[in-house]
Amino acid sequence: MIILSIPSSNSHKRELLVSVPHHPNWLTFTRSPTNQFDFPRVMTYINICVSCLQFFLQNNVLNHRDISCISFSNQGSIYFIINVYSDSSQLVLKYLKDTESNIHNIIIMTDDFNIRDSIWDSNFPFHSSHSNFLFDIADSFSLDIYKPLENVPTRFSDNDHNANSVLDLVFLCLSSLEFNCHHIHLNWRLSSDYALITVEVFICEERISHTQ
Repeated sequence: MIILSIPSSNSHKRELLVSVPHHPNWLTFTRSPTNQFDFPRVMTYINICVSCLQFFLQNNVLNHRDISCISFSNQGSIYFIINVYSDSSQLVLKYLKDTESNIHNIIIMTDDFNIRDSIWDSNFPFHSSHSNFLFDIADSFSLDIYKPLENVPTRFSDNDHNANSVLDLVFLCLSSLEFNCHHIHLNWRLSSDYALITVEVFICEERISHTQ
C-alpha cells in the first residue's frame, strides 16, 4: 500500500513510501521477507484489548509468504489462528498439503482462498478440484467450513463483465470452542472490493470478535 511520497536523494520526483496501516490499538503480525521476491502478502491485526493472551507469530510452524500463523495462550493451552492468501495458482495450498507440521488446536483458518465453487457460492454452477484439496487440508487440521448467515458475495467486481463472487472462507474447529455468528458486512466495504467478515469467538467466558 502506497501511503505518501517522501524526499529522495536520488530523484527530484521524490520516492514512494510503501507500507501498511498501523494503529496504536492494534498489534501487527507479518512475516519478514527473506529476499526481494519473498515479500508477505498476508498480515494479521490483533486488538490490544486481548494482548494478555500472548499472541506470537509462529514462522517456525508455518513459514510461507502467504500464511500468517498466530499462536495465543488460554487457560494453560496454546491455540492457533491461520490467516491465508491463496493466489490463482494455489501455491499456498500445495505448501500446506506438503508440509508435515505438528500443529494442533487450530481454532480458525480464514481469508482469501481464491476458489470459486458452488459449495459456498450459489451463483456459481461448478465444482472446483481445488476445493477437494482445501477440504483435505482442513480435515488434517480438524477444521470444518463455516458458512455465513448471509448468502452474499465477499468480493465485488470492478467492472460489468465479471460477476461478484465468494472467495473468502472461514474454517473453524467447531467442537472445541463456542462460536457465535459468521457475518459478512456489506455496509463496511468502504473503498475495498472485499466485504468485511467477522466471527465471534468465546474465550474465557469473554466474547472476542475476530475481524478479517
